[in-house]
Amino acid sequence: MSKATTKSKPRARQTAVTKKVERRVRQPKAALRSEAFARALADAKVQANNPERLRALFEEAARKAAAVPKEPFEDSWPYIQAMLRLIRAYFRGEYRNVSHDDLLWIITGLNYFVDPFDLIPDEVPFLGFVDDATVMQFAVGRTRQTLDDFMTWEITAF
Repeated sequence: MSKATTKSKPRARQTAVTKKVERRVRQPKAALRSEAFARALADAKVQANNPERLRALFEEAARKAAAVPKEPFEDSWPYIQAMLRLIRAYFRGEYRNVSHDDLLWIITGLNYFVDPFDLIPDEVPFLGFVDDATVMQFAVGRTRQTLDDFMTWEITAF
């Protein structure tokens, strides 16, 4: 009988540990799994080496940034502004100290931001920007060090 009791305890522990590990694994946000995000990433790959397309993206994103409510973007807002400035400096050839991957994430975030027909259309009051904020927060998280380095460059280069 003691053997049966001994065997059941490790199974219970293993199940509890497995459940804890499963809870820690985070599923990607819906916006990051959306067709709109895939489209934004595909467009970024085309735009990355095209200064004219980057200029057009910068202009469109800057116009939208000036018009949207800032509340959904919370702490990411200064970094979104830095993304815009980095893209401008990049297409002008003033700043190139950015990895190709980080450049793609920044462009992808901005592409999603300017897309009015993403996961939640921008026409939906307040909620239309929640998915944009989610994607921008993701892009900031992936490129924070690059953006910090860029902001340091801005301060020290001029």
